[in-house]
Amino acid sequence: MPYVTLPTNDRQLERFDLSQPRDFPKIAMQPLPRIAYAAAHVVADPRVIHDPFIDTAIDWDKTLDYRRYLWDLGLGVAEAMDTAQRGMGLDWPTSLELIKRSVDAAQNFGGAAQLACGAGTDHLPAETSLSIDDVIGAYDTQCGAVEAVGGRIILMASRALAACAKSPDDYGRVYDYILGQVNRPVIIHWLGEMFDPALAGYWGTDEPMAAMDVCLDVLAANAAKIDGIKISLLDDHKEIIMRRRLPDGIRMYTGDDFNYAALIAGDTAGHSDALLGIFDAIAPAASAALAAMGRGDMDGYFEILDPTIALSRHIFKPQTRFYKTGIVFMAYLNGHQDHFVMVGGQQGARSALHLAELFRLADQAGLLSDPYRASARMATVMATYGIEV
Repeated sequence: MPYVTLPTNDRQLERFDLSQPRDFPKIAMQPLPRIAYAAAHVVADPRVIHDPFIDTAIDWDKTLDYRRYLWDLGLGVAEAMDTAQRGMGLDWPTSLELIKRSVDAAQNFGGAAQLACGAGTDHLPAETSLSIDDVIGAYDTQCGAVEAVGGRIILMASRALAACAKSPDDYGRVYDYILGQVNRPVIIHWLGEMFDPALAGYWGTDEPMAAMDVCLDVLAANAAKIDGIKISLLDDHKEIIMRRRLPDGIRMYTGDDFNYAALIAGDTAGHSDALLGIFDAIAPAASAALAAMGRGDMDGYFEILDPTIALSRHIFKPQTRFYKTGIVFMAYLNGHQDHFVMVGGQQGARSALHLAELFRLADQAGLLSDPYRASARMATVMATYGIEV
């Protein structure tokens, strides 16, 4: 097996010998025992003239190939979400083009491909001078555009609403109006401030349990227009409390990239479905684990997923909003793209030490599908930090 030279926390270098990758059985496309969306990343195009901090350049072929890969594994795709760098390099016009292309690509799967698409207000600046009507208009524009191209909506949390709302009632007004206009039930997205500091105090309060009460009131008032809610708070205790309080017919989609295995498995009072950024990076393991669950093999389910949790917690460690760098790095290591370049130059958002530990943990989880390719690519990246042996 190959090896690679990696930095350590004490400023030394070590030889890291790779292990044999795990053979995750690939399932035929079939219903899984849980709805499982992978929030998918986008592949940047470094071969066009543009300003990476200003312009968005996408490699459409590689980006759509990755969605086909996820669908082939039986997973759904959550499109144009924060994992795709929405609000961190991916603007609204490019997001809509991405949604259009993904909707078209999904048709080739005969209706079996699950796809849900982010609609928000990110074409508005997050300013206190905005009015609630401005926010409603922005949501209305994006929701209408997503539905017009055949997409199902994930109603994303709004930085603009967080900036200008004066009370929980403002949130109720916005969500009641928008949910009254949509044609199909949506997934509500509650993204915690660890993922996006601009969303602090969402639902009109800094107290999480009070915010949960406001959110639950919105869900109850609009239950017929809501498929489920994805919460990304990295707090399994709060998720379970909320899951048990959901109105009948509304699903909980876990966005907890720290505790997903147990939350998806559930308890005697219910379970969470999944809408997770980490499922982009661990897609073969996620698919195989859910297939094991479908066979009633819960030991096999946990045996596959448990080794991925340390990797996920590392990728999503503070500053959590930079987790996208780790997701794209995994795609590069596993050959889904031929470069480690990101929209907005975000490949530089994590340190060499962070990437080195990610590499170790991915190897331990058996997720480096070709160790020779992964070691060669890791050595290439380390060389850009002056680490060569």
